[in-house]
Amino acid sequence: MNSIKKSARTLAPSLLSAAVFTATLATAAQAQANEAADALTGGKILNDFRLRYETNDTDGGADAATALTLRSRVGYETGSIAGFKVLAELEDIRAIVDEYAPEDPDYDVVADPENTEWNRAQISYEKDGINATLGRQRIILDNARFIGNVGWRQNEVTYDAARLGYKTDEFTVDYAYIDQRNFLNFTDNDVSDHLLNASYSALPVGKVAGYAYLLESKDDTIGYDKLDTYGAYLDGKQKLESLTLIYRAEFATQTREVPSGAEFDTSYILLEGGVKVAGITAKLGNEIKGSDDGDAGFITPYGTNHKFGGWADRYLGTPGIGLDDKYISVATKAGPVKLVAVYHDYEGVDESDDLGSEINLLAAGKINKTFSAGIKYASFSEGDVAPALNDTEKFWAWIGAKF
Repeated sequence: MNSIKKSARTLAPSLLSAAVFTATLATAAQAQANEAADALTGGKILNDFRLRYETNDTDGGADAATALTLRSRVGYETGSIAGFKVLAELEDIRAIVDEYAPEDPDYDVVADPENTEWNRAQISYEKDGINATLGRQRIILDNARFIGNVGWRQNEVTYDAARLGYKTDEFTVDYAYIDQRNFLNFTDNDVSDHLLNASYSALPVGKVAGYAYLLESKDDTIGYDKLDTYGAYLDGKQKLESLTLIYRAEFATQTREVPSGAEFDTSYILLEGGVKVAGITAKLGNEIKGSDDGDAGFITPYGTNHKFGGWADRYLGTPGIGLDDKYISVATKAGPVKLVAVYHDYEGVDESDDLGSEINLLAAGKINKTFSAGIKYASFSEGDVAPALNDTEKFWAWIGAKF
């Protein structure tokens, strides 16, 4: 009997410890389950719609194009679970008026074909300055001149990629490996790309950055086998008594290997300066996309080129003789409406040939937290040595909603 009582006294604490341990595990499991449930149900619904009217009247080609398209993006991003989030987003482009190529080849081009696709499908992590994203994602580096999403088109460019970065208040480093580019015309390009970008923003003169974009195509439609671009820039502003000086200087070199086996070396130079005063921003700039003896120009196939080379999109690519783009822009706001005017003058680089000029005008802004709207106009006048780039007029009017 005494031995039984002794065994009971010995066993009781063990049973109590086991019960406490089991209860602790159950509580922890329940807490994790609650956290997961909160993340799943407490995420963010992604609704993004844009109805846009666009015309394109290019001389010497097909009939003038008219397009009325609706871009719909619907998705969901979970809340954070230990820094992790999951996002899925579906995108659909529908043409209400389809008098444009590629929907109808009798008309000029509006680069918004009808289709439906998964725009983004990704797992992301962000904690203690570290960020990572795996899957189909949007990648925009710096000002999107070299790496962007071409967000102006109804179907943006996304990338199947693995991305890793680290960020502090002063320093940022970003690396991405891209396996596939999902282009704006709903084609997929098989690639093997490495993107590296690093910047430091605590210098008195502004932000300095360097980058290496090493692109390798496995798809003949892209037009190159390898495209290696190395560059650096300084971007800054200086506050004076009644105005702010703004400036940017950038230089890059590029080596392009094409399927024929030929190799071309080119360079890129950007000098831009301006002033902000009394609510007006005025800038003068010169962007030079160089040439290799007139045979091939510096190219930016992953860039949001519409934003930089003139809104008429006549120089989305670069002529073999290069492109010297001198421009002046003025921007201000009238209440919530942003007003922009830009003038471009284009010349060749190896030869100072007249490649045309262009006027761009914009009025756009937010109506409220949900709706935005705008109108936009571009007029390109052909040059002396570019008969294929005829006079072009384009007009846009749109309304968007995000909620």
